[in-house]
This record gives sequence, structure tokens and C-alpha cells, in this order.
Amino acid sequence: MNVDILLYDGFDELDGIGPYEVFDYALDYAAEGDADAETGDDASDERAGRVRYVALDDRERVTASHGTRVGVDGTLPDPEADDAPDLLVVPGGGWTARDEAASAWAEAQKGDVPRALAAHHEAGTRIASVCTGSMLLAEAGVTDGRRAVTHASAVEELRESGAAVVDARVVDDGDLLTAGGVTSGLDLALYVVEREFGEGVADRVATVIEYERRYAVAE
Repeated sequence: MNVDILLYDGFDELDGIGPYEVFDYALDYAAEGDADAETGDDASDERAGRVRYVALDDRERVTASHGTRVGVDGTLPDPEADDAPDLLVVPGGGWTARDEAASAWAEAQKGDVPRALAAHHEAGTRIASVCTGSMLLAEAGVTDGRRAVTHASAVEELRESGAAVVDARVVDDGDLLTAGGVTSGLDLALYVVEREFGEGVADRVATVIEYERRYAVAE
């Protein structure tokens, strides 16, 4: 499973970094399980996919909403490219503050991120949002008529945009996954890991990060 987490200036740190850590552990643990099953070995040099931070433009780093500078691994591929992600994760950040310089709101006004998200959605890429990342999906038209959730502060805006808002921490609507407030990104990522690699891998990740999953996912 290849995961790209789309970063921009003003994204909320935990929205992006939390899921990254979950997937980073999971790709190693899943590979170890495959090696055990096939050869009896205790570990594998291969990973069960990739997880990386990407941006729309060629740059070395982005600055998150609380000032953390995060390195970027590359640019988001075209949706039809060989290295296009199986899962594209979109963090939120600064939406309700209407920060015009660096935030999800600013990216919605610029339009480049929503256009990229729309293109990936149309090409069949599975997309997941954390917190107000779903508002960027709404701007792209991806959540129109779809079951979704966002941070409590933006729920009414999401509903007014045409989404069918669900009162849940994480909502699975097929090729569209959305999560509510900041820490719900951990639940979303662990849910995806369990679906892709099994309950054992998801439980192992939850144990190592000392996180107790909360609430059922609305499917």
C-alpha cells in the first residue's frame, strides 16, 4: 500500500504526522508478517509499501500551523502515474481562523489543492481527510452527496457544501474516508491498517504508540 500525505503551509501537525507514524510502523510490521508466513524468517528487508510527505510544488519543507518545519519527500504524482498513491491523505489546519497566508482555508482560496484532489478522485484514488482536510475535499466537490465528517467547528459548513454529515469519529464511504478532530487521524489510519493488513498489525501499532482506539467507524 502506497500512501502519500499531502502537506501545505499551515497544515495541523498532528493531522499529518499522526497518520504518518501509524502507516510507517504498519508497513514494517506487515512485511515482517509476510516474511514469517512465506519463509519462516523473523523479519524482512522489504516494506509492504511506502508512506511519504508530498507537496504540490517542488520544495524541501513546509511550515505547519504551530511552526514545525517538516521535510517533504517529493511532489504529488499525477493520478495516472505509475507512482500515484493508493491512498492520499489530506490534513486540515487553520480553516476556521481564515488564515489567508497559510492554512487549509488559504489553499481552498488558491484552488490548486482542490483541483489536484478532484483529479485524483476522478482517477479512482482512495482519499482520506483528517479534521478540516475534508473542507478541501468539499471545495473540490469530492464530498458532494457523500457521507463525511470534519472538525466540530466546520460541521455546518461541510453540511452546507452538500455533504451528508455523519456524527462519527471516522466515516468510511468507500473510496472516501473522513475523520473528525485532530486526534481522530490516528483512528482513521489504524482503521485503514486493519482493513489492509489485518487486526494483528493494527493492534501491534496501537500498542507501540500506546493509543487506545476510540469509537466504532461509521461504514
